Amino acid sequence: MSVADGRSATPPALDYRAAGVDIDAAADAKQRIRRLVESTATSATRGSFGGFGGLFRMAATSQPTVLVASADGVGTKVKVAIEAGRHDTVGHDLVNHCVNDILVQGAMPLFFLDYLAFGKLEPPVVESVVAGVAAGCVENGCALIGGETAEMPGVYTAPDYDLAGFIVGSVAEAQMLGPERVRVGDAIVGLASNGLHTNGYSLARRVISERLRLGTGDRFPGTTTTVADVLLRIHRSYLPALRAVLGDVHAMAHITGGGLPGNVPRALPPTVDAELDATSWAVPHEFKVLAEHGGISRPEMLRAFNMGVGMVVIAPPASVDTIVTNARAAGVDAWPLGRIVPGTGRALVE
Repeated sequence: MSVADGRSATPPALDYRAAGVDIDAAADAKQRIRRLVESTATSATRGSFGGFGGLFRMAATSQPTVLVASADGVGTKVKVAIEAGRHDTVGHDLVNHCVNDILVQGAMPLFFLDYLAFGKLEPPVVESVVAGVAAGCVENGCALIGGETAEMPGVYTAPDYDLAGFIVGSVAEAQMLGPERVRVGDAIVGLASNGLHTNGYSLARRVISERLRLGTGDRFPGTTTTVADVLLRIHRSYLPALRAVLGDVHAMAHITGGGLPGNVPRALPPTVDAELDATSWAVPHEFKVLAEHGGISRPEMLRAFNMGVGMVVIAPPASVDTIVTNARAAGVDAWPLGRIVPGTGRALVE
Protein backbone atom coordinates (compact mmCIF):
# COMPACT_ATOMS: atom_id res chain seq x y z
CA MET A 1 0.00 0.00 0.00
CA SER A 2 1.37 3.45 -0.77
CA VAL A 3 0.82 6.80 0.85
CA ALA A 4 -0.28 8.11 -2.54
CA ASP A 5 -3.26 5.75 -2.47
CA GLY A 6 -4.43 7.58 0.63
CA ARG A 7 -3.68 4.65 2.83
CA SER A 8 -0.90 4.39 5.45
CA ALA A 9 2.37 2.68 4.63
CA THR A 10 3.12 -0.48 6.61
CA PRO A 11 4.83 0.64 9.85
CA PRO A 12 8.31 -0.72 10.50
CA ALA A 13 8.63 -3.87 12.55
CA LEU A 14 9.24 -3.31 16.24
CA ASP A 15 11.68 -5.06 18.54
CA TYR A 16 12.54 -4.80 22.24
CA ARG A 17 15.40 -2.36 21.62
CA ALA A 18 13.04 -0.01 19.76
CA ALA A 19 10.76 -0.12 22.80
CA GLY A 20 13.65 1.04 24.97
CA VAL A 21 14.93 -2.25 26.41
CA ASP A 22 18.37 -3.45 25.34
CA ILE A 23 18.74 -7.17 26.01
CA ASP A 24 22.35 -7.14 24.81
CA ALA A 25 23.22 -4.43 27.34
CA ALA A 26 21.58 -6.51 30.07
CA ALA A 27 23.70 -9.52 29.09
CA ASP A 28 26.84 -7.33 29.13
CA ALA A 29 25.96 -6.03 32.61
CA LYS A 30 25.39 -9.57 33.86
CA GLN A 31 28.84 -10.68 32.76
CA ARG A 32 30.46 -7.58 34.26
CA ILE A 33 29.06 -8.31 37.73
CA ARG A 34 29.71 -12.06 37.79
CA ARG A 35 33.14 -11.80 39.44
CA LEU A 36 31.80 -9.25 41.93
CA VAL A 37 28.98 -11.52 43.05
CA GLU A 38 31.28 -14.54 43.27
CA SER A 39 33.74 -12.55 45.41
CA THR A 40 31.15 -12.43 48.22
CA ALA A 41 30.64 -16.20 48.47
CA THR A 42 30.85 -17.71 51.94
CA SER A 43 31.14 -21.33 53.07
CA ALA A 44 27.33 -21.49 53.19
CA THR A 45 26.78 -20.29 49.62
CA ARG A 46 25.37 -22.91 47.28
CA GLY A 47 24.56 -22.96 43.56
CA SER A 48 26.21 -20.89 40.83
CA PHE A 49 25.92 -17.44 39.34
CA GLY A 50 22.90 -16.92 37.09
CA GLY A 51 20.43 -19.27 38.76
CA PHE A 52 16.76 -18.41 39.09
CA GLY A 53 17.08 -18.35 42.86
CA GLY A 54 19.96 -17.85 45.26
CA LEU A 55 20.90 -20.77 47.50
CA PHE A 56 22.22 -20.61 51.05
CA ARG A 57 22.80 -23.51 53.44
CA MET A 58 21.63 -22.91 56.99
CA ALA A 59 23.88 -24.33 59.71
CA ALA A 60 22.42 -26.77 62.20
CA THR A 61 21.90 -25.21 65.62
CA SER A 62 21.33 -26.63 69.08
CA GLN A 63 18.90 -23.89 70.07
CA PRO A 64 15.91 -22.19 68.43
CA THR A 65 17.10 -19.66 65.83
CA VAL A 66 15.17 -16.77 64.33
CA LEU A 67 15.68 -15.39 60.83
CA VAL A 68 15.63 -11.58 60.67
CA ALA A 69 14.94 -9.88 57.33
CA SER A 70 14.90 -6.28 56.16
CA ALA A 71 14.55 -4.30 52.93
CA ASP A 72 15.63 -0.74 52.24
CA GLY A 73 16.99 1.75 49.72
CA VAL A 74 19.32 4.74 49.71
CA GLY A 75 16.67 7.36 48.90
CA THR A 76 17.63 10.43 46.92
CA LYS A 77 21.29 9.98 47.84
CA VAL A 78 21.33 8.13 44.54
CA LYS A 79 20.73 11.49 42.80
CA VAL A 80 23.98 12.81 44.27
CA ALA A 81 25.80 9.76 42.89
CA ILE A 82 24.24 10.29 39.46
CA GLU A 83 25.03 14.01 39.39
CA ALA A 84 28.62 13.36 40.53
CA GLY A 85 29.10 10.38 38.20
CA ARG A 86 30.29 8.32 41.19
CA HIS A 87 28.33 5.10 41.46
CA ASP A 88 30.59 2.87 43.55
CA THR A 89 29.49 4.02 47.02
CA VAL A 90 25.68 3.80 47.07
CA GLY A 91 25.71 0.00 46.90
CA HIS A 92 28.01 -0.10 49.93
CA ASP A 93 25.64 2.33 51.68
CA LEU A 94 22.76 0.00 50.96
CA VAL A 95 24.37 -3.10 52.46
CA ASN A 96 25.58 -1.31 55.59
CA HIS A 97 22.17 0.27 56.14
CA CYS A 98 20.45 -3.12 55.95
CA VAL A 99 23.09 -4.77 58.18
CA ASN A 100 22.45 -2.13 60.86
CA ASP A 101 18.70 -2.65 60.64
CA ILE A 102 18.95 -6.33 61.60
CA LEU A 103 21.86 -5.77 63.99
CA VAL A 104 19.56 -3.87 66.37
CA GLN A 105 17.79 -7.18 67.02
CA GLY A 106 21.11 -8.95 67.56
CA ALA A 107 21.15 -10.67 64.16
CA MET A 108 24.27 -11.50 62.15
CA PRO A 109 23.93 -11.08 58.36
CA LEU A 110 23.75 -14.23 56.23
CA PHE A 111 22.95 -13.15 52.69
CA PHE A 112 21.89 -10.19 50.59
CA LEU A 113 19.98 -9.51 47.37
CA ASP A 114 19.87 -6.29 45.35
CA TYR A 115 17.51 -4.65 42.86
CA LEU A 116 18.59 -2.06 40.27
CA ALA A 117 16.12 -0.32 37.95
CA PHE A 118 17.20 1.98 35.08
CA GLY A 119 15.57 4.18 32.52
CA LYS A 120 18.40 3.21 30.17
CA LEU A 121 20.66 0.40 31.29
CA GLU A 122 24.35 1.32 31.25
CA PRO A 123 26.55 -1.74 31.91
CA PRO A 124 29.49 0.26 33.37
CA VAL A 125 27.13 1.93 35.86
CA VAL A 126 25.64 -1.43 36.82
CA GLU A 127 29.14 -2.78 37.39
CA SER A 128 30.11 0.19 39.54
CA VAL A 129 26.97 0.01 41.71
CA VAL A 130 27.30 -3.74 42.23
CA ALA A 131 30.99 -3.28 43.08
CA GLY A 132 29.80 -1.20 46.03
CA VAL A 133 27.26 -3.86 47.01
CA ALA A 134 29.96 -6.52 46.87
CA ALA A 135 32.32 -4.40 48.98
CA GLY A 136 29.62 -4.02 51.61
CA CYS A 137 28.90 -7.74 51.61
CA VAL A 138 32.60 -8.58 52.02
CA GLU A 139 32.95 -6.03 54.85
CA ASN A 140 30.02 -7.54 56.73
CA GLY A 141 30.64 -11.20 55.95
CA CYS A 142 27.41 -11.82 54.04
CA ALA A 143 26.97 -13.39 50.61
CA LEU A 144 25.38 -11.63 47.63
CA ILE A 145 23.35 -14.58 46.35
CA GLY A 146 21.05 -12.91 43.83
CA GLY A 147 19.36 -9.81 42.53
CA GLU A 148 17.61 -8.15 39.61
CA THR A 149 18.62 -5.53 37.09
CA ALA A 150 15.71 -4.00 35.19
CA GLU A 151 15.45 -1.55 32.32
CA MET A 152 12.18 0.36 32.58
CA PRO A 153 11.80 3.17 30.01
CA GLY A 154 8.79 5.31 30.75
CA VAL A 155 9.11 4.68 34.49
CA TYR A 156 12.64 6.05 34.92
CA THR A 157 14.29 8.68 32.73
CA ALA A 158 17.98 8.28 31.89
CA PRO A 159 20.39 8.74 33.58
CA ASP A 160 18.25 8.07 36.67
CA TYR A 161 18.17 4.69 38.36
CA ASP A 162 16.94 3.31 41.67
CA LEU A 163 18.46 0.83 44.07
CA ALA A 164 17.02 -1.41 46.79
CA GLY A 165 18.39 -4.21 48.92
CA PHE A 166 17.13 -7.17 50.90
CA ILE A 167 19.02 -8.83 53.76
CA VAL A 168 18.49 -11.96 55.84
CA GLY A 169 20.32 -12.66 59.07
CA SER A 170 19.89 -14.90 62.08
CA VAL A 171 20.00 -14.75 65.85
CA ALA A 172 19.47 -17.32 68.59
CA GLU A 173 15.99 -16.68 69.92
CA ALA A 174 17.26 -16.41 73.50
CA GLN A 175 19.72 -13.68 72.44
CA MET A 176 17.31 -11.41 70.58
CA LEU A 177 17.52 -7.74 71.54
CA GLY A 178 14.54 -5.45 71.85
CA PRO A 179 12.27 -3.20 73.94
CA GLU A 180 11.22 -6.01 76.28
CA ARG A 181 14.75 -6.07 77.73
CA VAL A 182 14.92 -2.34 78.51
CA ARG A 183 14.69 -1.29 82.16
CA VAL A 184 14.53 1.99 84.06
CA GLY A 185 18.09 2.89 85.02
CA ASP A 186 19.65 1.52 81.83
CA ALA A 187 22.34 3.65 80.26
CA ILE A 188 22.32 4.93 76.68
CA VAL A 189 25.43 5.03 74.49
CA GLY A 190 25.74 6.96 71.24
CA LEU A 191 27.87 5.83 68.29
CA ALA A 192 29.01 8.41 65.76
CA SER A 193 27.65 8.54 62.23
CA ASN A 194 29.78 9.03 59.14
CA GLY A 195 27.91 12.09 57.88
CA LEU A 196 24.34 12.02 56.59
CA HIS A 197 24.34 8.24 55.97
CA THR A 198 21.29 7.68 53.73
CA ASN A 199 18.65 10.01 55.13
CA GLY A 200 17.58 13.62 54.70
CA TYR A 201 18.96 13.96 51.18
CA SER A 202 15.88 15.57 49.64
CA LEU A 203 16.22 18.43 52.12
CA ALA A 204 20.03 18.53 51.99
CA ARG A 205 20.08 18.63 48.18
CA ARG A 206 17.59 21.49 48.14
CA VAL A 207 19.68 23.55 50.55
CA ILE A 208 22.85 22.93 48.56
CA SER A 209 21.42 23.48 45.07
CA GLU A 210 18.85 26.22 45.74
CA ARG A 211 20.23 28.16 48.71
CA LEU A 212 23.97 27.67 48.28
CA ARG A 213 23.79 27.18 44.48
CA LEU A 214 26.51 24.56 44.54
CA GLY A 215 27.09 21.57 42.32
CA THR A 216 28.55 18.23 43.37
CA GLY A 217 32.03 19.28 42.22
CA ASP A 218 32.06 22.54 44.16
CA ARG A 219 33.75 22.93 47.53
CA PHE A 220 31.50 22.25 50.51
CA PRO A 221 31.42 25.40 52.72
CA GLY A 222 34.04 25.41 55.46
CA THR A 223 35.94 22.40 54.10
CA THR A 224 38.60 21.58 51.54
CA THR A 225 36.49 18.78 50.03
CA THR A 226 33.72 18.76 47.44
CA VAL A 227 29.99 18.54 47.97
CA ALA A 228 30.13 15.02 46.52
CA ASP A 229 32.87 14.02 48.97
CA VAL A 230 30.75 15.15 51.91
CA LEU A 231 27.39 13.80 50.74
CA LEU A 232 28.66 10.46 49.43
CA ARG A 233 30.43 9.35 52.59
CA ILE A 234 29.53 5.70 53.10
CA HIS A 235 26.80 4.83 55.57
CA ARG A 236 28.70 3.24 58.45
CA SER A 237 28.20 -0.39 59.44
CA TYR A 238 28.16 -0.81 63.22
CA LEU A 239 28.68 -4.57 63.11
CA PRO A 240 32.48 -4.40 63.68
CA ALA A 241 32.00 -2.02 66.62
CA LEU A 242 29.24 -4.01 68.33
CA ARG A 243 29.60 -7.69 67.41
CA ALA A 244 31.71 -8.53 70.48
CA VAL A 245 29.48 -6.73 73.00
CA LEU A 246 25.96 -7.76 71.93
CA GLY A 247 25.71 -9.93 75.03
CA ASP A 248 25.98 -6.76 77.14
CA VAL A 249 23.22 -4.93 75.22
CA HIS A 250 19.47 -4.73 75.90
CA ALA A 251 18.27 -2.88 72.78
CA MET A 252 19.48 -0.62 69.99
CA ALA A 253 18.11 1.93 67.54
CA HIS A 254 19.54 2.60 64.08
CA ILE A 255 19.14 6.34 63.51
CA THR A 256 17.66 6.67 60.03
CA GLY A 257 14.68 8.65 58.70
CA GLY A 258 12.98 10.38 61.62
CA GLY A 259 16.26 10.99 63.45
CA LEU A 260 16.66 10.45 67.18
CA PRO A 261 13.05 11.40 68.07
CA GLY A 262 11.63 8.99 65.52
CA ASN A 263 13.90 5.97 65.95
CA VAL A 264 14.87 5.70 69.61
CA PRO A 265 11.22 5.08 70.67
CA ARG A 266 11.25 1.96 68.45
CA ALA A 267 13.67 0.44 71.00
CA LEU A 268 11.60 1.37 74.06
CA PRO A 269 8.70 -0.26 75.91
CA PRO A 270 5.72 2.09 76.47
CA THR A 271 6.55 2.59 80.17
CA VAL A 272 9.89 4.41 79.84
CA ASP A 273 11.48 7.43 78.16
CA ALA A 274 14.99 7.87 76.82
CA GLU A 275 16.61 11.05 78.13
CA LEU A 276 19.32 12.07 75.64
CA ASP A 277 21.88 14.70 76.58
CA ALA A 278 22.26 17.00 73.57
CA THR A 279 25.45 18.46 75.08
CA SER A 280 27.22 15.09 75.13
CA TRP A 281 28.36 15.25 71.51
CA ALA A 282 29.41 17.88 68.98
CA VAL A 283 27.12 18.13 65.96
CA PRO A 284 29.27 17.64 62.82
CA HIS A 285 30.02 20.60 60.56
CA GLU A 286 27.88 19.50 57.61
CA PHE A 287 24.70 19.57 59.68
CA LYS A 288 25.48 23.07 60.95
CA VAL A 289 25.93 24.28 57.35
CA LEU A 290 22.60 22.78 56.28
CA ALA A 291 20.78 24.29 59.27
CA GLU A 292 22.30 27.75 58.79
CA HIS A 293 21.85 28.09 55.04
CA GLY A 294 18.50 26.32 54.95
CA GLY A 295 17.03 28.22 57.90
CA ILE A 296 16.06 24.83 59.32
CA SER A 297 14.84 24.74 62.92
CA ARG A 298 16.52 22.52 65.49
CA PRO A 299 13.46 20.24 65.89
CA GLU A 300 13.29 19.79 62.12
CA MET A 301 17.03 19.05 61.91
CA LEU A 302 16.62 16.38 64.60
CA ARG A 303 13.75 14.79 62.66
CA ALA A 304 15.37 14.93 59.21
CA PHE A 305 19.00 14.01 60.00
CA ASN A 306 20.97 11.80 62.37
CA MET A 307 22.92 14.89 63.56
CA GLY A 308 26.06 12.82 64.10
CA VAL A 309 24.53 9.90 66.01
CA GLY A 310 24.19 6.82 63.82
CA MET A 311 23.39 4.15 66.40
CA VAL A 312 21.97 4.25 69.92
CA VAL A 313 22.72 1.40 72.33
CA ILE A 314 20.76 0.73 75.52
CA ALA A 315 22.55 -1.37 78.13
CA PRO A 316 23.13 -1.78 81.88
CA PRO A 317 25.32 1.03 83.28
CA ALA A 318 28.08 -1.49 84.10
CA SER A 319 28.43 -2.29 80.36
CA VAL A 320 28.98 1.28 79.13
CA ASP A 321 32.78 1.29 79.38
CA THR A 322 33.04 -2.04 77.52
CA ILE A 323 30.74 -0.84 74.72
CA VAL A 324 32.56 2.47 74.33
CA THR A 325 35.99 0.83 74.41
CA ASN A 326 35.06 -1.77 71.79
CA ALA A 327 33.53 0.81 69.47
CA ARG A 328 36.57 3.08 69.66
CA ALA A 329 38.89 0.13 69.04
CA ALA A 330 36.92 -0.46 65.82
CA GLY A 331 37.42 3.17 64.79
CA VAL A 332 33.95 4.40 65.77
CA ASP A 333 33.62 7.17 68.34
CA ALA A 334 31.21 6.36 71.17
CA TRP A 335 30.13 8.11 74.36
CA PRO A 336 27.53 8.05 77.18
CA LEU A 337 24.45 9.67 75.65
CA GLY A 338 21.74 9.44 78.30
CA ARG A 339 19.62 7.19 80.46
CA ILE A 340 16.29 5.38 80.66
CA VAL A 341 13.69 6.90 82.99
CA PRO A 342 10.00 6.23 83.70
CA GLY A 343 7.82 7.62 80.94
CA THR A 344 5.58 6.88 77.97
CA GLY A 345 7.91 5.64 75.22
CA ARG A 346 9.44 8.95 74.09
CA ALA A 347 12.93 10.12 73.18
CA LEU A 348 13.69 13.42 74.89
CA VAL A 349 16.65 15.29 73.40
CA GLU A 350 17.56 17.96 75.94
